[in-house]
Amino acid sequence: MIVPAVCLCLAVLAAYHNSFGGPFVFDDGPSIVDNPSLRPPWSWRQILWPSVDGGATVSGRPVVNLTLALNAALGGPAVAGYHVFNLLIHLLSGLVLFGLVRRTFLQPALAVSHEATARNLALAVALLWSLHPLQTESVTYIIQRTESLVGLWYLLTLYAFVRGATGGGRGWLALSVAACWLGMATKEVMATAPLLVLLYDRTLVAGGFGEAWRRQRGYYLGLVASWLLLGLLVAGTAGRGGTAGLGTGVSSWTYVLTQCEAIIRYLGLVFWPTPLVFDYGTDVASGLGEVWPQALLLLGLVGVTLWALWRRPVWGFLGAGFFLILAPSSSVIPVASQTMAEHRMYLPLVVPLGLIVAGLHRLAGRWGYPVIGLLAVGCGWLTVARNADYRSAERLWSDTLAKRPANARAHHNLGLAELALGHVDEAARHVGEAIALAPGSPEPHYSLGLILTRQGRIPEAIASYEKVFEYDPRHAAAHNNLANVLFTAGRTTEAGQHYAEAVRLQPDFAGARNSYANWLLEMGRTTEALAQCIEAIRLKPGLVEAHFNAGNACATLGRPAEALIHYQEAARLEPGFAEAHNNLGNVLLEMDRVPEAMAHYAEAVRLAAEYFEPRRNLAFILLQLGRSSEARPHLETLARLRPQDEEIARALARARAEAP
Repeated sequence: MIVPAVCLCLAVLAAYHNSFGGPFVFDDGPSIVDNPSLRPPWSWRQILWPSVDGGATVSGRPVVNLTLALNAALGGPAVAGYHVFNLLIHLLSGLVLFGLVRRTFLQPALAVSHEATARNLALAVALLWSLHPLQTESVTYIIQRTESLVGLWYLLTLYAFVRGATGGGRGWLALSVAACWLGMATKEVMATAPLLVLLYDRTLVAGGFGEAWRRQRGYYLGLVASWLLLGLLVAGTAGRGGTAGLGTGVSSWTYVLTQCEAIIRYLGLVFWPTPLVFDYGTDVASGLGEVWPQALLLLGLVGVTLWALWRRPVWGFLGAGFFLILAPSSSVIPVASQTMAEHRMYLPLVVPLGLIVAGLHRLAGRWGYPVIGLLAVGCGWLTVARNADYRSAERLWSDTLAKRPANARAHHNLGLAELALGHVDEAARHVGEAIALAPGSPEPHYSLGLILTRQGRIPEAIASYEKVFEYDPRHAAAHNNLANVLFTAGRTTEAGQHYAEAVRLQPDFAGARNSYANWLLEMGRTTEALAQCIEAIRLKPGLVEAHFNAGNACATLGRPAEALIHYQEAARLEPGFAEAHNNLGNVLLEMDRVPEAMAHYAEAVRLAAEYFEPRRNLAFILLQLGRSSEARPHLETLARLRPQDEEIARALARARAEAP
């Protein structure tokens, strides 16, 4: 089996060779970039139960967060490592699928007795599945490793069962149970795995439900027990932060109607994979009249599946597998934050592709393989092209908006991408469109506040941030940014109130704690400021400003040794931080470490030529050391910067007299 495995791996690598440079996008932000559990100091409790909002993609999914923590530990913030890990998961899934399909074709019920035929058909299915462009969202979009990883556990559960139930020994059954438990701790899609294994057993191994239960009672109890773990994890997310479940504002009936359109669209993309859409938004069907053709077609497919389960069990198993895997996300339980998503087809895609391969084999025999080869090449080419859309956030959201022009979320995120590129006017236009399309959504109002602040339109920025609270009073980032604007505008008391509220609402918001610390320093509440800095550093050790503010607090409290440590860390984290070098110089001078102080003053001057304070300090030290010729050019620059400063004028006259 080495040759098919190598062929599969090489084909997947060729299709995804251009996927490693794509940036973190969309939900990668809260789930990876801003996830405090992915930064040292490492804590098993934090990794397995991250203290992030219940709606974050990693919430209630400890195995996913564990893999992200592994990425962070091995490669830090480098995005390429995350892409490599995603591709490895996809490759492993393809290999397990190959093994599963091969052994399935060799089951007596399918009458494919020739090993070579089973191997070739399995390779065809695995190749088409691994290369199909519908898979790009689950592979190239980093946080959707939730889908590919649960797909791996689902496939491994089935594969290990087949090995164990057909003479491989109890160890394989134990592996199947373990894979099922890991899947339950990865994503809710795994909920139907015990049912699908039982259906596989009934259809292809035991011949009936009763016989399947009699043979493997203990095994099935192990699978069913994994539902307890899933229940605990789901309950802990409080309806995924209010984005999923029956209390989201989207009724089950409306969601079912929306899924009629979604599932038929997914099936259409299997055969004609364009246009692929990164984000379909949150739209739902307005009524049966809007989707009745898709509903009739879907009902027909369900009806055929039920009939086949009775009269043609193998075909019925395939249809039931398709619907069972989709059921947790595409049935009656609303996922209001994403009513349609292509990554949901990651595993169900096996079924239609398996039917295509089997159909070609039945119609054309071995002559069907060249057709499959051409289909695989076409799929790989389309996957390469689709991966190119992930090269930048701006390109991805522009592509999304071109295909879904009324998608408010796409407008909003394209606005953020434009803002990151410095295209402020374009950002304002797209965020304005998002507000027009979804006026009750707090995020576009928050982003408009960012843009207005960048444009210097402070009163309008304040109004925009305050608008956020009409829809989400608990928006910690809006409280923090509003406080920043109010502080700049001189409304210090109000600013302090909003800083405190941001920290109260989101205690693990390191940036808010640092901003609050800065305000406390300005208010002379130095001890409180230091406490906020220390907590911010604990939450985010690489937060430069928190180290700098902690240094300022320690210096004010007369603790120069501690101040030195924080200033040094700030300068290490950001070598171009001139203020950190200046303050390092001040502390070192206080500690009578004059040569080191001079070195840091000189570095601050090198980094910021018109930075007055370190140049002044350096010039006066040089003058006191009798090195007037070195002090003179610094004093001349200082005199140019502040021509009315009499002290500088006197020092310059002295330097000129001593070193004409």
